[in-house]
Amino acid sequence: MSIDDPRTRKLTEALRRAGVRITRQRAALLRVLAEAEDHPEAAELQRRAEALVPGLSLSTVYRTLTALEAQGVIQRHQFEGTPARFEHAEAAHHDHLIDIDTGLVMEFRDDRIERLQAEIAEALGYEIVHHRLELYVRRKTG
Repeated sequence: MSIDDPRTRKLTEALRRAGVRITRQRAALLRVLAEAEDHPEAAELQRRAEALVPGLSLSTVYRTLTALEAQGVIQRHQFEGTPARFEHAEAAHHDHLIDIDTGLVMEFRDDRIERLQAEIAEALGYEIVHHRLELYVRRKTG
């Protein structure tokens, strides 16, 4: 991916709006973040970006992620017992299934759950504005 990639361009523009200078290291981080289809933590993003351009500090990664989050282009997820993970804010609504043994984070969407949540809110006189569902799971044995 290059700066011409729409997702990378969007992240770059968000940083510029925040007044953050786009260094070679930050450009590599933005590229890695744009390509990520998983939910990487900051240290993993640093490792991936360092493979492209050495010299990216973890503090720069955190400052960059904080600026991108403030601009609304990425989301921070703090799953129980794990470091914060990040994903693109443009992703369609989905929920998360977290394997507590492996740390694997899986996205899913189920219309039955969405309908049930809306029905419960409606029955209580509310409408859902935003929600987040995280299921912590362990593989069945036997």
